[in-house]
Amino acid sequence: MDNKITLAIADDELLFRQGLISILAKEDNLDIVFDAENGKDLMNKLRSSDRIPQIIITDLKMPELNGVEATKLIRKEFPDIKIIALTSYFSKPFIINMISIGAVAYLAKNSTPKLMLTTIREVAEKGFYYDEKVIKFIHDGLINNKDQVKKSNFDNTYFTKREREVLDLICAQYTTNEIAEQLFISPRTVDGHRNNLLLKTEAKNLAGLVVYAIQHKLVNLEEKF
Repeated sequence: MDNKITLAIADDELLFRQGLISILAKEDNLDIVFDAENGKDLMNKLRSSDRIPQIIITDLKMPELNGVEATKLIRKEFPDIKIIALTSYFSKPFIINMISIGAVAYLAKNSTPKLMLTTIREVAEKGFYYDEKVIKFIHDGLINNKDQVKKSNFDNTYFTKREREVLDLICAQYTTNEIAEQLFISPRTVDGHRNNLLLKTEAKNLAGLVVYAIQHKLVNLEEKF
């Protein structure tokens, strides 16, 4: 039980929500703590539950309190929860906005069950998951819009050589253990470098770290996909 990934699901479409629960309930390593019919219901259950899920899969368009506003509240009140945004509107503005407020993954409602399960497992293991399409949206949205591109406010010594190597592998979506193997260092040392990167960039999570790296042109993700 302890090694199960705990989830909560929020979606106002009952049939879709029950279908999603049915798919996820078949997986031995997943445990659905509760489901909610909208953002307000989600926040009420989070605040009153004695079990806090690791991951929340939330629709964006819901009555009373939508997924965008719920995500903002969750980031403030439950910062350790990882949020997967789920929507019919798989567009660049939606993705950029959701990532900017704290979502760590983004799924279209017509995604395959396989992609859904992959996203959940990747988020649980790595802290975020962006597939090729999402990475391209982030890259295009930040790099091709000159108004959003930030000038680097540091010189080449701001990050150490090892921190840059760790950052590059994080952006390539390697796990901590995989990074340790690649660089011939311990997972604990990787954690130390990752924490330094988060402090230096003031990113709230690994998803924010990736966005920071793209904004400041520290990585070229076009070469990785």
